[in-house]
Amino acid sequence: MEKHEDDQYCFQDRNSSCRNALLSISIYITLYIFFSLISAVTVFLNILVIISISHFKQLHTPTNLLILSLAVADLLVGLIVIPVTMVAIMEPCWGFGEYFCAFQFYISCLCTSLSLGNLVLISIDRYVAVCDPLLYHSKITTTRMMSCISLTWCCCIIYRAAIMKISVKVQVPSRCLKECFIVEGSVWVNIIDLVFTMVVPCSVIITLYMKIFVVARSQARKVFSKEAVSVSGVQTVQANRSETKAAKTLSIVVFTYLSCWIPFFLFYLVNLDSSSLFFSFLPLVNSLINPIIYAFFYPWFKVTAKHILTLKLRCS
Repeated sequence: MEKHEDDQYCFQDRNSSCRNALLSISIYITLYIFFSLISAVTVFLNILVIISISHFKQLHTPTNLLILSLAVADLLVGLIVIPVTMVAIMEPCWGFGEYFCAFQFYISCLCTSLSLGNLVLISIDRYVAVCDPLLYHSKITTTRMMSCISLTWCCCIIYRAAIMKISVKVQVPSRCLKECFIVEGSVWVNIIDLVFTMVVPCSVIITLYMKIFVVARSQARKVFSKEAVSVSGVQTVQANRSETKAAKTLSIVVFTYLSCWIPFFLFYLVNLDSSSLFFSFLPLVNSLINPIIYAFFYPWFKVTAKHILTLKLRCS
């Protein structure tokens, strides 16, 4: 194969090198600015969530600790995964070596597992809060929640490292001397991995939220019944309504996550072009959407964000 003078290659002196895709300068710059803004806004909003919950002691509740853990996972996506994915999509020539190629694949899968693990914990937390409110504060304590979050992070980190060791290899094919190319191992290992990391957690989440809304609907009917006439009854109903409202807000977070990730996995399973621009970035945009949901539905986030942005962290 002869090289033409106008062609650009990863290695100009080798015929087997990848041919660099040529984009017009305006499109090239526009895409880089667009993806950079997504990364920057994702990092900024999730840092606001992290500072809000970490700094203000009034927000140190079990549910908010789960939101904090989810925000840290989303921060890693905005800080590492989105920029690297942007470069991998925009630049056909991968110039960061095999080790960083493996690392970016690992951290992408890790963030996916962490997000889903946190959403499972959120579903369990809301299930207990709505379906068994009288025993919620005795069952779900801050210490227990911190232990569950730490265990989830440790399990995800170890599990993903094991899967990388067993089933995933990084290759630089001879036809393309600078390309981040991931080769997956045994089909059965990949299927089992998909079941454990996507099918089972999503089934648990959907099942719990279906039960939550059945109970929430039953409680809503009792608001207008004679059972809520006494003062204690009214207080119980008000507490239940508060927990139910939180469950509805967090269900939006769960639904958004599933809406972003399920199409990606469906296209991946049917072997379509899952590396296209839209399906590569759709799951990553979820990390940007989560803090926006908090801003719309959680009054405490609006207040704390205002204190942080105006440098009034000492205010209560």
